[in-house]
Amino acid sequence: MKPTNDQGRKGYVLGITLVATLGGLLFGYDTAVISGAVGSLQAFFIDSLQADASKAAAVIQQFRISVSVVIMIIGLAISGQMLKLFGKKKGYLLSATLLSILLLVLGFSFLNQPLVMTERIANSLKGFTIASALVGCIIGGSLAGFVSQTIGRKNGLLIAAMLFALSAIGSAIPERMNFMGLEVINAFIVFRVIGGIGVGMASMLSPMYIAEIAPANMRGRLVSWNQFAIIFGMLVVYFVNYFIARQGDDQWLVETGWRWMFASETIPAALFFVLLLFVPETPRFLVMKGRPEEAHSILVKLSGKLRAAVVIEEIKATLQQKSAPWLSYGGLVIIIGILISVFQQFVGINVVLYYAPEIFRSMGSGTDTSLLQTIIVGAVNLTFTVVAILTVDRFGRKPLMIIGALGMAVSMFMLGMSFYFERLGVGALIFMLTYTAAFAVSWGPVAWVLLSEIFPNNIRGAMSIAVAAQWIANLVISWTFPIMNDNTWLTSMFNQGFSYWIYGLMGLLAALFIWKMVPETKGKTLEEMDALWTKNNQ
Repeated sequence: MKPTNDQGRKGYVLGITLVATLGGLLFGYDTAVISGAVGSLQAFFIDSLQADASKAAAVIQQFRISVSVVIMIIGLAISGQMLKLFGKKKGYLLSATLLSILLLVLGFSFLNQPLVMTERIANSLKGFTIASALVGCIIGGSLAGFVSQTIGRKNGLLIAAMLFALSAIGSAIPERMNFMGLEVINAFIVFRVIGGIGVGMASMLSPMYIAEIAPANMRGRLVSWNQFAIIFGMLVVYFVNYFIARQGDDQWLVETGWRWMFASETIPAALFFVLLLFVPETPRFLVMKGRPEEAHSILVKLSGKLRAAVVIEEIKATLQQKSAPWLSYGGLVIIIGILISVFQQFVGINVVLYYAPEIFRSMGSGTDTSLLQTIIVGAVNLTFTVVAILTVDRFGRKPLMIIGALGMAVSMFMLGMSFYFERLGVGALIFMLTYTAAFAVSWGPVAWVLLSEIFPNNIRGAMSIAVAAQWIANLVISWTFPIMNDNTWLTSMFNQGFSYWIYGLMGLLAALFIWKMVPETKGKTLEEMDALWTKNNQ
């Protein structure tokens, strides 16, 4: 149906935007579904290996190969960014050096290592299993730019929807979907990586699609919906996990319940795929591919006849703009972009989002109670994300980021003290909630605002370095939390408080970094940011 008036066109745009934000919802759903299954996955996949040495040896061997592949993928991702940053000659030299060092380290680390399930390997395997989707996120994020330029934004989202569905089915029944002949836990990891590829693609393509389909006067609000959808997807899956867990006892959850948690993602994934069939490709992609007539037809539905012709010419003009070398403004803006992304993860947010039920169990809560408390965390996260969206243009970026970092630091230090002194009552829950609120009102959405504003127009592609750094930092934090938190020596010394103190320290460093290094971008045009970095580089 073709909209014929302003109200109809607005409804048409809103409908298309809601479809695209399902990509953000699935982003949140897929990354957070693991939270309700951590304990069950450990019992089902890892604890069972203690009684079967030969099976444990096979799992460890495949695990080491997987880790090697992951590290080399990260090395290649960094190498690709080096080529863009330093140019081909210096970039190839630095890339070759980095990859050679990684190969030597991997060879030395795994040479003559016994295939025995020690505590360290068990904790590392648990962390990698939980964080494995993030490996796919790195791959998907790296591929998203190529996919968007070759087959389009809509088709890229269709592929992401299919990857979500395949991952949901494969993660739920890895024994039956194990076409690769791997140990079952490694088959599960492969399907989680596949889902992560979908997340990595959707994390770029959904906001890109919305930004390119929305009229200029609605673009800011509509793009912010994607961040809201991500948090909403997390909250939805916390409810889903809670109601699934209530269907049986802990033993049922270990054997069957976790499978339903992953399988539940097939419903929103299928809905996303079907609805995408009814939305158009973006006008910008169509013009880029030499199909201006199709682009004009879509723009008429989006903006009306008078505006459509003007927008077509604007698109053609922007496609002719040339990018500058990424170091045109010096290295400081690149470093700031990377550190914003790294600190956003190093403050420990995804430990809370992925491991919340396990943290609450360590406080003494039962399975149902811990999942219910996780829902409260999700609700606080969603509520204060909305607060951030409503206040970021009023109070500025730097004040929110500094106050948020300090709030997270205090909350994490106090949570660590609660574990250390074994005072795990209502106070510990309050510290978890204040930490989540402090992140949601600051470093969650506002970090993305800063990243979108801090890079001048003609080096905007350099933002990909910051995004890649964010996924890598996310993987590091999510993987290492069980290694620290479940370590016998650290637990005996600090009663599981050690890791929270590390994240508290990161909060203090994040506040200092924003205060000393990051300029305020509130109210500044992109041209003013260009002038700022030009002046700093002189």
